[in-house]
Amino acid sequence: MGYPIEKKLVVGISSNALFDLRKEDEIFENEGLEAYRQYQNEHKADILNTGVAYPFIKRFLRINDVYNVEKPVEVVLLSRNSPETGVRIFNSIRQYELNITRAAFMSGSSAVKYIPAFNISLFLATNENDVKEAIKANLPAGRILQNEIHDDETFELRVAFDFDGVIANDEAEKIYKQNGIQKYHEYEKEHSSEELEAGPLADFFTKLAFFQRLETTHRQKNKDYQRILKTAIVTARNAPAHERAINTLNKWGVEVDEMFLLGGVDKSRILEVMKPHLYFDDQMIHLDQTSIKNIPLVHIPFGIANEDI
Repeated sequence: MGYPIEKKLVVGISSNALFDLRKEDEIFENEGLEAYRQYQNEHKADILNTGVAYPFIKRFLRINDVYNVEKPVEVVLLSRNSPETGVRIFNSIRQYELNITRAAFMSGSSAVKYIPAFNISLFLATNENDVKEAIKANLPAGRILQNEIHDDETFELRVAFDFDGVIANDEAEKIYKQNGIQKYHEYEKEHSSEELEAGPLADFFTKLAFFQRLETTHRQKNKDYQRILKTAIVTARNAPAHERAINTLNKWGVEVDEMFLLGGVDKSRILEVMKPHLYFDDQMIHLDQTSIKNIPLVHIPFGIANEDI
């Protein structure tokens, strides 16, 4: 028997993040709901092209292939579609052989309030208002930006995170914004042994780290075991501010495969080499789709970095 959903690592995904529905969205915006419904019903047998989050979701579900008794991860579809227009979505899910069986179809409304009901640790959506609503309610969500993604056949799942305002809260960013870089370094050095409070994606990050520990155990028992998951932190922090970030992770009991302390170096330089299947950041300045190609970028509209947005 698999894990009950309250013990699983659950990702919620909107239809528009999983599949490319830009044409359909244009019909909705220009011609209205009835024209949209008619189009979806007339094309319900047509398989949708994959969306920006598809490469991540495909690899994330592979965790269940390794832990095939427990099946400890799950993806739930949270859709603004109506049930009848959602038929095309599930036809496409079956075609791509994605093991997604649970869904909420909201007929134009937001499904954000159901995030806790499904025990979701990360909700990915393209709708900015839905994501902001979730963050405001202290729920874990990110807006995945439209970007041209060309998936490859690599097996590994790579997930990269900014640190402040994503994994941890924005305490340090507030000091930097309000008092400047020198006071920021002084403050972080003075408080280096104190852990930061959790940020919006702390739960998702720590649960991923749990699977990494399981993979390490598998690797020790079987040298031929092929790891599924690699995590990375890509942060503007550098010495001496790095110490507090590392101490925070240690106190949480989590590990990360790679950590980049850039101190102002353009993050795109690292991301283009790493090629993560998702990169999370709370600052839009680091998520420029024109300069960062072929990488799914996720904005976390949290904290002081987003007060004017």
